[in-house]
Amino acid sequence: MKDTIVLGLGNVLMGDEGIGVRIVQELQSTCGERFPQVDFVDAGVGGMRLLHRIAGRRRAIFIDCARMDAEPGTIRRFTPDQVRTRKGLVHRSLHEADLLNILDLSRQLGECPREVVLFGIEPERIAEGIGLSPRLESRLAAYVQAVAGVLA
Repeated sequence: MKDTIVLGLGNVLMGDEGIGVRIVQELQSTCGERFPQVDFVDAGVGGMRLLHRIAGRRRAIFIDCARMDAEPGTIRRFTPDQVRTRKGLVHRSLHEADLLNILDLSRQLGECPREVVLFGIEPERIAEGIGLSPRLESRLAAYVQAVAGVLA
């Protein structure tokens, strides 16, 4: 098992909701060789399977679309203590479980990584359809660089 895991979350069938998955795909293809001690995982809609993915790791980095009342395309880095759940996508996202609740359960089980980093990207368009909005697509390289900077 590798020391660090980077998980891209999201539903690629719902536009910008799939940004986390897209970033992880880009990281794997462009940076995978630079970071041999990192697992890059398309975690899709996540759910309780995330517990098993992060168990025993030193560091976990999650990337997902997040409503932050910011300009669409904005990326922000958080720790779990800096965020709160705001489920605004009920019945529009296939996320089966709340990430913060999963991290809390992981802590209770004694399996949570010592370092957890969350990257949130403000979506522009969440609607049925494959592909990111032009705004998020144009910023993809900057998102990849932001995550790679944490790995370096």
